[in-house]
Amino acid sequence: MNTIQRNFQAVLGVSTLLILGACANGQAPANPTGNALPQTSAAYTQYGVVQSIDLVQQQVATGSGTVGAGTIAGAVVGGILGHQVGGGSGNTAATVLGAAGGAYAGHALENNNQATQLVNAYQFTVRLSNGSYQTYTQTTSTDIRVGDRVQIDNGTLRRY
Repeated sequence: MNTIQRNFQAVLGVSTLLILGACANGQAPANPTGNALPQTSAAYTQYGVVQSIDLVQQQVATGSGTVGAGTIAGAVVGGILGHQVGGGSGNTAATVLGAAGGAYAGHALENNNQATQLVNAYQFTVRLSNGSYQTYTQTTSTDIRVGDRVQIDNGTLRRY
């Protein structure tokens, strides 16, 4: 196998990893819309009466969780270091593995250094129609008051 083919395979492998890495998102997205913060896994509608409302502060990540400069820089550095190892097809494998490892490490460092901010949120305690109590947190109150009947769709409250 000549040098051009080896280099093409290495570039193809690194490109594939970067594209797949761009598609992956291992964390929940930040809440840019200001609606409900994920608190429950209910996938259906419930009804209840608001028992109490408390103002709380929650930390929200300000980063996007997507591939950024750290991921790309890690892939490049890892690919370069991996290319220094072995010869022949082992060299290609080392280059690809180095790029993948570097991309993973760069993405992890980027996520660890992600900024957070405190946002005001409303914590609603609701007595559900089945008699149980559940707490929901939203960044907007949408004019809900204690004693209001509410409909809960996927963890988001609204008056009805």
